[in-house]
Amino acid sequence: MATVSEDSASGRSLISELFDVSLYKARQGRIVRQVTCLALWLAMWLGAWQLYETLGSGLYGLNYWRYWLPGGLVVFGMWFAFRLVNWPKFADFLISVEAEMTKVSWPTKIELYRASMVVIFTMAFLALLLFAYDLLWQAIFDFIGVS
Repeated sequence: MATVSEDSASGRSLISELFDVSLYKARQGRIVRQVTCLALWLAMWLGAWQLYETLGSGLYGLNYWRYWLPGGLVVFGMWFAFRLVNWPKFADFLISVEAEMTKVSWPTKIELYRASMVVIFTMAFLALLLFAYDLLWQAIFDFIGVS
C-alpha cells in the first residue's frame, strides 16, 4: 500500500507555496498572522538598512549595488514573509496559537502590579544576599591568605 508523505497530506511544500497568490484560511487567525508578518517585514527592513549602511559608498565602485541589493532583498523578504504566514503548516500553527490565546486568563492591573512588585523585591533581595555572601567569602579568603 502506498504511503502519503507529510507534505502532500497537509499541502504543498514551501517552495511551491512561494509562487501562489491565494490566502490559506483567510478568516482564521488573522491577528496573529498579521502581527507575525509585520514582525518579519520589520526584520527584513532592518536587515536591508544594515546592508545599505554596510555597503557604504559602493561595492567596488559600483554605487547602484548599494540601493538595488537591499531593495531586492526587501522585496523578496516581504513576499517570502507573506507567503510563509499563508503556508498551510505554519498558518495552522498560528491559527491554533490565536485560539489558545483566547483561553488565557489575563491578570487585572492590580494583580499585575502586585506580581511585578514581588518579582522586583525578590530579585533585589537575592542580589543583596549574593553580594553579602561575596563579601563574606572575600573576607574569609583574605584572612587565610588565598588571593
